[in-house]
Amino acid sequence: MTVTAPSTVDADTPTCRKTRAMTAPVTAALKDATFFPYWLDSPDAPAAEAPLSGKLDCDLAIVGGGFTGLWAAILAKETDPKREVVLIEAERIAHGGSGRPGAIVSTSVMHGLGNAKRIFPRDLDRLEVLGRDNMAGFRRTIAEHGIDCDQEWNGELTVAVGPGGLPVLREEYDLHRAHGHEVELLDETALRGHLRSPIFSGGLWSKRDSGTVHPAKLAWGLKRTARALGVRIYEHSPMGRVEDLGARLRLQAGEGVIEARRALFATNAFAAGHPRIRSRVAMLRDRILMTEPLSPEQMSRIGWANRQGVYDTRTQLNYMRLTRDNRILFGGRLGYYMNAPRDPRPDRGPAPYEGLAEAFLTTFPQLDDIRFTHAWSGPIALTTRMAVHFQSYHGGKGLYAGGYSGFGVSASRFGARIGLARLDGCEDPDLDLEFARTMPAPIPPEPFRYLGARLTLHALDTVDRKGGWRRRWIDLVTRLGIPLS
Repeated sequence: MTVTAPSTVDADTPTCRKTRAMTAPVTAALKDATFFPYWLDSPDAPAAEAPLSGKLDCDLAIVGGGFTGLWAAILAKETDPKREVVLIEAERIAHGGSGRPGAIVSTSVMHGLGNAKRIFPRDLDRLEVLGRDNMAGFRRTIAEHGIDCDQEWNGELTVAVGPGGLPVLREEYDLHRAHGHEVELLDETALRGHLRSPIFSGGLWSKRDSGTVHPAKLAWGLKRTARALGVRIYEHSPMGRVEDLGARLRLQAGEGVIEARRALFATNAFAAGHPRIRSRVAMLRDRILMTEPLSPEQMSRIGWANRQGVYDTRTQLNYMRLTRDNRILFGGRLGYYMNAPRDPRPDRGPAPYEGLAEAFLTTFPQLDDIRFTHAWSGPIALTTRMAVHFQSYHGGKGLYAGGYSGFGVSASRFGARIGLARLDGCEDPDLDLEFARTMPAPIPPEPFRYLGARLTLHALDTVDRKGGWRRRWIDLVTRLGIPLS
């Protein structure tokens, strides 16, 4: 029996409702899943801070309590402890996007070395230095402030799905070697010593300065650190209107008002801060499954001796990693909803995850007795750059820093640092590099954005099986600036 692939666009519209014939293993695996992020479903979650009320003044207002906002708050206070910093979050810390990712971290600050070469070939050497410095700072903060985030530094593993993926590995191997990375190319036999799947034909192991973290624990630890440094944090305080008062900005925040000399809009896929931000940023949803903890016998079936974070070479890739208690996180099926709702209702039910569960069982058929405990989606910010960029507003007093299309857990620290430097008018030679002074190309508005996303995501879901017009369409979208293959 086969599985009818679920729609990867708005599944709550009549044209997208489909009758799905699921296999018995998929039905059983999803039967008892909780449709909420595993990372956030924890008794360790800290209590929310009180919402803002009344009026306050500050030097720097940060909008958004995800990774970029938290890192910016910490870096701002470390640079100038006397600076008055206020951070507001629309909901709770980590509940927007930062408590939802796969959280495989690496030195890349531009969505991978291959993407950095694509968009900024002239700055590539410097971006590599900046990436290593960023990871060193990331790890230093975790160590100095005692942040327990289940960190494991076992490297990244890119796996070829079938022989057709092997040239991709060779190209990535050559590129990484040329830029000083410690990498090992694995044939099919060698790969089985790391991870066993009948669909994997080879692998590329990047060994240094990459690994996995628990993203919610990291966000909660950064929140604690920011508060200890003197940052004032207000949750359940959504930003409303922003007014330019000349020397200052006035921000509505829930029931309160902030007047600030500068404001950093750390809103990533939510693209809040100025209406024009959305012209270059589209919110996609990335779906993720989490299994129950594997027994030692189940672990022996798949190997995974070195516990690397893993990406595969499928056109619409899947990624996977282990947690501290040997659950498998498996993600990578994209969706798009008209006008980017904050919490899409269809993603709180099983339909969007059926195809992802089928992909999991195709990847690990030896785990047909496994069950998924959690399934959720998270927002990612699609731009033609697929990496952080900066948009300046209100005469330079306001700055948006965002655009992470994945790979953002560690790169967000870099985005926060560069964003603060631009906002403060620092004399930093890195601000003259192309990545810091340019923006990605505009993306068409709705409804054209929705129609294009619907066609593109359907092509992504089926291109590896059917090819034809789907490959031609993906090639066209890639030529227009969004690299989908």
